[in-house]
Amino acid sequence: MKNFIDDKKIEEYLKNAVAPDEKELDKILKKARKLKGLSFEEAERLLLVESKEDIDKLAEVANFIKETIYGKRLVLFAPLYVSNICNNECLYCGFRKSNKSIHRNTLTMEQIAEETEALIEQGHKRVLLVSGEGLGRNGVDYTIDALKTIYAVQKPKGNIRRINVNIAALEVEDYKRLKEANIGTYQLFQETYHEETYRKMHQSGPKSDYDYHLGAMDRAMEAGIDDVGIGILFGLTDYKYEIMALLQHIKHLEDKFGVGPHTISVPRLEPATGSDVASNPPHPVTDSDFRKIIAILRITVPYTGIILSTRENAKTRREALHLGISQISAGSKSDPGGYSKKDHSDAQFSLGDHRSLHEVIEDIVDMDHIPSFCTGCYRLGRVGKDFMDLAKPGLIKAHCYPNAVFTFTEYLEDFANDTLKKKGYALIERTLPENVLSAKKRKEVLENVEKIKKGKRDIYY
Repeated sequence: MKNFIDDKKIEEYLKNAVAPDEKELDKILKKARKLKGLSFEEAERLLLVESKEDIDKLAEVANFIKETIYGKRLVLFAPLYVSNICNNECLYCGFRKSNKSIHRNTLTMEQIAEETEALIEQGHKRVLLVSGEGLGRNGVDYTIDALKTIYAVQKPKGNIRRINVNIAALEVEDYKRLKEANIGTYQLFQETYHEETYRKMHQSGPKSDYDYHLGAMDRAMEAGIDDVGIGILFGLTDYKYEIMALLQHIKHLEDKFGVGPHTISVPRLEPATGSDVASNPPHPVTDSDFRKIIAILRITVPYTGIILSTRENAKTRREALHLGISQISAGSKSDPGGYSKKDHSDAQFSLGDHRSLHEVIEDIVDMDHIPSFCTGCYRLGRVGKDFMDLAKPGLIKAHCYPNAVFTFTEYLEDFANDTLKKKGYALIERTLPENVLSAKKRKEVLENVEKIKKGKRDIYY
C-alpha cells in the first residue's frame, strides 16, 4: 500500500510556519463553533499556538463543541489484558520480547472468565481486550474464544455488553473473522507516524514493518469492521509532526471509505519495567502541550470519540474532561490477570490514576457529568457512517444522554453507596431539562429510570 503520510510536506510546514495572530486565531475558532470541524490546514495553524491565553481559548471552544454534540456525559470502560507474551522488540514497552524483568503469562479461558467477573463486580459494562503480539498463528482463534468467554459471563449484577479489541495488525480475512465474532471497535495505535523514529523504536518482530502496520485500518475497514480506533504514543517524536500525520491518516480513511476513525487515543509515554525510553521520553509532551493536543483534536474532528487512559493522573484527567475527552478507562490494570491479583509488576506501563471505578465515578459526578456505560449504538447498528450521519446534524445527543442516564442508574442501584446515590440522582434531575428538551421525552426517560429502580435492566434507545 502506498504510504499516504507526506513527510516532506509536514517537515517543510513545521520549519517555515509562524503562529497565527489574534485575528486569524479568532476567525478559526469562530468557524469551529459551527460544529462542522476544521480543514486540516486550519488545524495545522492551531498547532503553532503557544501562549496560555490562546490555549485557554482552544480549550473553551473544545469544551463547547463536546458538550453541544454529546452533552455532559463521559463513557467509561476498562482494559482487559489477556497476554503479555510478545514477539516484538518495541523499546518503549514493558512487554517487549527481550525484557526478562516480567513474568510472561497468557490467560486461560477460565482465567479470562474470572477477570470478567471481577470487572462486572466493579460495575463495568464495556471492556477493551488487549493482547501482546506473541500468540502466533493461533492468535485470532484465541481472541475469538476470549470474546465468546467474556460475552458468556452472566452475573446477578450484569454482564459485559461491548468488547473493543486492541491486538496486532492482521490480514483482511482475519478481520472478517473478528467482525463475525461481534467485536465493537478495532483499535490499533501507529505509536509514531515518523517512519525513521518508528523503525528505531521497533527493532524487530512483526510490528517493525512500518507500512504493514500503517495499513491495518485499511484492511480492517475493507473487511467490513465499521468502527476503528487510531492513536499516537506521545513522547517518541515531535507532537506537532504526529498530529499533522494523524490528520493525514484520517483524511486518507475518509477519502477511501467515506468515514474516519470512531475513536482517537492520546496516551503519553509512562515508565515501564526495563525500558529506558519509557522512563526518559525522547520528546516529552508537557501538560500545556497535552491540553493543546486534546483541544485541537476535538475542534478538528468534533464527532470522533477521544479516549484518555489511566496513564494520566487524576488531576490531568479532570482537566481533560473539559477539553473534549469523551471516553476514559477507570479502575484499570495493565497486566494479564490484574483484576484477580495484587502484584502488578508484570504491567505494560505504570498507571497514573489508581482510583477505583467508584471513586472515578463520584469525581465525574462532582464535575456535573453523567457517567455512561452505554452500548446502545453498537447493538442497534448505529456504527461507522450511520453513527456519523446522526452525529453531524446534532441528533446523536438525543440517544447519548438518555442512554447514559439509564446505565448510570443501573450503576447507582447496583453498586453505589448512599452518598453517591444521592449525588447521582440529584445530577440526573438537575441536568435532564437542558439535555432532553421535549417534555414528553423527559417523562419517558424518568419512567424508564423508575423501571430500572424496580429491577429492569438494559434499557436503551
